Amino acid sequence: MATVTFDSISCVYPGAERPSVDQLDLDIKDGEFLVLVGPSGCGKSTTLRMLAGLEEVHSGRILIDGKIVDDSPPKDRDIAMVFQNYALYPHMTVAENMGFALKIAGMSKAERSTRVREIANMLDLEPLLNRKPKSLSGGQRQRVAMGRAIIREPQVFLMDEPLSNLDAKLRVQTRSQIASMQRRLGVTTVYVTHDQTEALTMGDRIAVLKDGLLQQVGTPRELYESPSNDFVAGFIGSPAMNLVEANVVDTGASFGSMTIPVDRDVARASGGLLKLGIRPEDLKIVSREEPGLEVVIDIVEELGADGFVYGHTLGDKRVNIVARVDGRVHPVAGDTAMLSPLPDRAHFFDAGTGLRLS
Repeated sequence: MATVTFDSISCVYPGAERPSVDQLDLDIKDGEFLVLVGPSGCGKSTTLRMLAGLEEVHSGRILIDGKIVDDSPPKDRDIAMVFQNYALYPHMTVAENMGFALKIAGMSKAERSTRVREIANMLDLEPLLNRKPKSLSGGQRQRVAMGRAIIREPQVFLMDEPLSNLDAKLRVQTRSQIASMQRRLGVTTVYVTHDQTEALTMGDRIAVLKDGLLQQVGTPRELYESPSNDFVAGFIGSPAMNLVEANVVDTGASFGSMTIPVDRDVARASGGLLKLGIRPEDLKIVSREEPGLEVVIDIVEELGADGFVYGHTLGDKRVNIVARVDGRVHPVAGDTAMLSPLPDRAHFFDAGTGLRLS
């Protein structure tokens, strides 16, 4: 086990107008499961590849367990990487794939066999040890790739979107297996994904990147409850947080026919206009006589006990709105509904910079 430190690291690809990763500062604790998340092109895979030694660090330092590894080749960093495409040897059995690194290291056949069976038992792979990758399902191949990484007992696991090739049901099942396995082993893990649901359900902490810049790092609950800016607010959570521009009046922020109370310091910092953020679950449907925002329902997403209604506001400036509703009783497409937020759950952001106002 080990700590990992990114000390103001940057990476610039030849011909690029801006760094792919720009002055990243991040400390990862011993045994922590940290998820790097963000949209495509945000620099998360580049960050992982720099840690692995597959990309050059143009400025700054990377430390593993306090040791600077910028100039160390990948084989000397004591890391194990799980790739998106599994990268299994097609001519080898599952047992041979898992034990190959131990064979290269000179471990005896008996010791290798014992170690392979230990890891196979942990990952429910024992019945598959004599099969080759072509006869395995996607989920089984992913577990073999995991086993090949685990068996080396590295200081750090690196995982680059390992579940993206799996179907939805298998993805849910496998991510719980990965999270529970990591907690059992206690190995420091850096996990890259563009799926914020994976990030929320798996990580001890999440680091959100955009355009190569770190936007926020914190626990899943911290990012969900207190996003540092409107980008994090809109990225973390499914469906995304509703973000609407609101005028600041004497008593608060205007939301349709109602006013949401705003702290005096927030109102003063807003300059008369702010961005109001409300989670879909913090909007409720009220009667037409109550204050709220009038919305035309476009689509209803049925999810059983719950549902989501997607609609838009009336008037010249159309704003899309989504709210969570009771799956059994809700408006239908074409209806007009009045939506009212829970005032104590509202988030306020600067209309210009997008930074949180608190």
